[in-house]
Amino acid sequence: METTAAVRRWIETWARAWPAKDAGAIAALYADGAAFRSQPFRDLRSPREYAEWAFSEQDAAECWFGEPVIDDPRAAVEYWAIVRFEGRDETIAGISVLKFGPDGLVAEQRDCWNSQAGRVEPPRGWGL
Repeated sequence: METTAAVRRWIETWARAWPAKDAGAIAALYADGAAFRSQPFRDLRSPREYAEWAFSEQDAAECWFGEPVIDDPRAAVEYWAIVRFEGRDETIAGISVLKFGPDGLVAEQRDCWNSQAGRVEPPRGWGL
């Protein structure tokens, strides 16, 4: 699968699955043994384990994704999310750096993000 199609599928699936707390849909995007690091200083986790943990702590989520930057077989995708956690909103803005295998599954993902208390909408015109 070409990288453009793979990253579009990744974006569409995360955009649907994050608010729905669908860890299975997220896990299906990744190759067995994929290297997944959700923050630079966190240990590697399986994508399913990370999604189950992250989704279990959120009450609700809205998310947006930017236009990917693609350099076959890699892509970088910005994201913006507002997550309700313990009755409070938190805004998250970050980037995922992805490496896809020939099958279109993610072989490696590294994220870097920042958060701010409260609800901060994405800038006007931001995202897809």
